[in-house]
Amino acid sequence: MAATIASLDCKSKASPANTPGAFATDPCFFSRGAHTYRVPLSLHADNRAALLERLKDHAPGVCLFVGGDAHERNDTDHEELFRQESYFQYLFGVAEPGWFGTVALPSGKATLFAPELGPEYAVWMGKIATREELGARYGVEVKWTSALAAHCATFDVTYAPRGVNSDSGNGIHERLPPPADVPNLSDDLSVPNALFLAACEARVFKSADEAALLRYASWVTSNAHVDVMRVVKPEMYEYELEAEFLYRCARDGGCRNCAYTSICACGPNAAVLHYGHAGAPNARRLESGDLALLDMGAEYHCYCSDITCTMPVDGAFTPAQKIVYEGVLEAQRAVYKIMRPGCSWTDCHLAAEREILKSLVTLGVLTGDLDAMVAAELGGVFLPCGLGHFIGVDCHDVGGYLPDHPPRSSRPGLRKLRTARVLDVGMMLTVEPGCYFIDALLDPALANPETAAFFDADRLAQFRGSGGVRLEDVILITAEGLENYTTCPRTVAEVESVMAGGAWPPAKDAAPDLNRKWAKFENGGLVDVAL
Repeated sequence: MAATIASLDCKSKASPANTPGAFATDPCFFSRGAHTYRVPLSLHADNRAALLERLKDHAPGVCLFVGGDAHERNDTDHEELFRQESYFQYLFGVAEPGWFGTVALPSGKATLFAPELGPEYAVWMGKIATREELGARYGVEVKWTSALAAHCATFDVTYAPRGVNSDSGNGIHERLPPPADVPNLSDDLSVPNALFLAACEARVFKSADEAALLRYASWVTSNAHVDVMRVVKPEMYEYELEAEFLYRCARDGGCRNCAYTSICACGPNAAVLHYGHAGAPNARRLESGDLALLDMGAEYHCYCSDITCTMPVDGAFTPAQKIVYEGVLEAQRAVYKIMRPGCSWTDCHLAAEREILKSLVTLGVLTGDLDAMVAAELGGVFLPCGLGHFIGVDCHDVGGYLPDHPPRSSRPGLRKLRTARVLDVGMMLTVEPGCYFIDALLDPALANPETAAFFDADRLAQFRGSGGVRLEDVILITAEGLENYTTCPRTVAEVESVMAGGAWPPAKDAAPDLNRKWAKFENGGLVDVAL
């Protein structure tokens, strides 16, 4: 069912993203400076309204949300850089740790509760803001946390969200339990409960201001990817590419944080889906003949981007690399042809699978009937991770599997899809088809008589250890279809041209079927441009 906010046509609503110069006068909630995006003051109030709409039939009371806490490294006094808990960020946008927030039902009145800081804080951390200053900063009444219990006691019941993230398996009620002294806590201990479901569903559908903010994060990310693409060459190290990306996002976009740990996977490492972790820390040297798979995304005001580019380290694709790369690009194109409101995300994944299998037939790795390959679930061998995911305040955003929506499939490939929902206006997802040569999946497929018959084992052996290809774009679903907020080089000609020093963006979009939405930065926001 499309909720109220889902009926919003993000293209038609007047928003700063489509109003040149609007950022110069609109009240600003957050900005990193004149050359960075101005988040409008209304964004979090609108998010609370979206939550309230989904709770309009809920019993009166007060909803309590727990903000994130600061953490120190091991037993030292080194405080790690704080990033706000995502539900709390969505509703209130508070930058500091240790806060609580309430939303009254049915009035929607919001109240924030800040820790009362002692004089030592001013010595080490800076000036202590008054409650009035904090209220002006966040646009709602602010009280001290010592007043939280008394505030909740003025309501008949206090509701707290309880539920489990279908992506991680983590429960919000386990991570962020309400304080023990809060009175009248609801006895609705079901998982999930109504408040959790309403908050998840609200986050699935982006307002126009949220979409504009996410577009900025992807604009910064796209530009940083292009900058990295220009410097890639043999004998560099993967961490140099990561460093270049982080620098560009911070310097040019005001993005202090990234949405996730950068994946800079070159050569065989491109077959490791979540490469770049502490045990495999982007440390391999780039060698001539490698492909570089770079999956990196900026984060601004806790709103995320997630973009992947794949490029030849030498600046030109080999014939075999070109076949695999263009197969993945055709998978994106096949998805964009059908990706619109009413389309199943599962159907999008299956459309991408077919194009990747086609390319492997062209490559000579597979042989036989394409429909028979699909029926044998061969797509899950080469695209095991699912087509993409919701994106928003988290890179892998919430709402993938909720009651009243399709359940997770048990089929290879599909069981790793992060949602099986039907697409609707206001959703934002990544589209990230890939083709990977992963020994841990190839060996069982070759040992299985039902799938082994499709392989040319000798030809396949030539590509073991070569890694793989992934392309990932950030997509907004609109009433007309989609808008692609990723403006990276995508065709073989574009990638090779940029790596050779060619201009970007191009003078003319040679691939309009990729639905890229081009923009320039002006007066604190993005303005549409046509190529």
